Amino acid sequence: MFFSKIGYLLLFIPLALYVLWYILKGRKLEPAMKVSTAAPFMKDVKSYKNYITDLPFVLRVITLSMVILVLARPQSTNRWENSEIEGIDIMLAMDVSTSMLAMDLTPNRLEAAKQVAADFINSRPNDNIGLTIFAGESFTQCPLTVDHAVILNMLNSVKCDIAAQGIIEDGTAIGMGIANAVSRLKESKAKSKVVILLTDGSNNRGEISPEAAADIAKKFGIRIYTIGVGTNGTAPYPYGGRVVNVPVEIDETTLNKIATITDGNYYRATSNSKLKEVYEKIDKLERTKLNVKEFSTREEEYQIFAIIAFAALLLEILLRNTILKKIP
Repeated sequence: MFFSKIGYLLLFIPLALYVLWYILKGRKLEPAMKVSTAAPFMKDVKSYKNYITDLPFVLRVITLSMVILVLARPQSTNRWENSEIEGIDIMLAMDVSTSMLAMDLTPNRLEAAKQVAADFINSRPNDNIGLTIFAGESFTQCPLTVDHAVILNMLNSVKCDIAAQGIIEDGTAIGMGIANAVSRLKESKAKSKVVILLTDGSNNRGEISPEAAADIAKKFGIRIYTIGVGTNGTAPYPYGGRVVNVPVEIDETTLNKIATITDGNYYRATSNSKLKEVYEKIDKLERTKLNVKEFSTREEEYQIFAIIAFAALLLEILLRNTILKKIP
């Protein structure tokens, strides 16, 4: 046990002086009873009260001592110890173009991707994870954080309507999505830095080509895993209150090239289960052992001292107002 506010222990000095004053002089200043003459009490008759006269004072000292200990905030903790954890920095780059509303995954590509990404985040408690979204443009939805409740909340709020409503330009700017993610990872000191890029189309927007963005990522030691999401052939798509079949056009050649440049892998997810398998594979591949020195959580230990102080104070009050009550 140690004291977080150890300076308060100096209050024991005036408390010790108070005890000394009471022993030397204080007891003589408090008469038990005021009478006109002491003659009737000259006989030496003692009762149990004579032996507990100083008990209220002792209880008061105990109360003050316990209050000082409470103020000093006693705490307990374990020792420093070395442990091994697994942790890396990961940016999720997710396509939010309107084509992600296609329903070849349940209920659609975007919602399926969000659910699997959420499961992936929950399985990586020691990682810094961030989220970039892109359509015809790209921006950071959530920077790298170990507070996974925050990123899960931000992930849940991702919708395709930002492109549909014209908030950002629709389309698929894969290069911009990668570049945005790289900008968040380039200063990272982690041993492993990863981008997981998910898209359902071909690059058709943006000032940076996917290959150029991949070259930049490689220079910063960032590995990119690319995921093409969508069935083969055609996919049902909601349009004007009805569902129509639209062709699935995923530029697998470019996605493969991006992965190859950065020593990553390319995966094709044609269903919810396949998409889940992809994330599970990436989860197994990206495990980095880190030796860390950590301190266990501190626990407050003031409760017992507070209880003793309260009990001693209550007992002193009871004694002074009952069997040791002084008559004025």
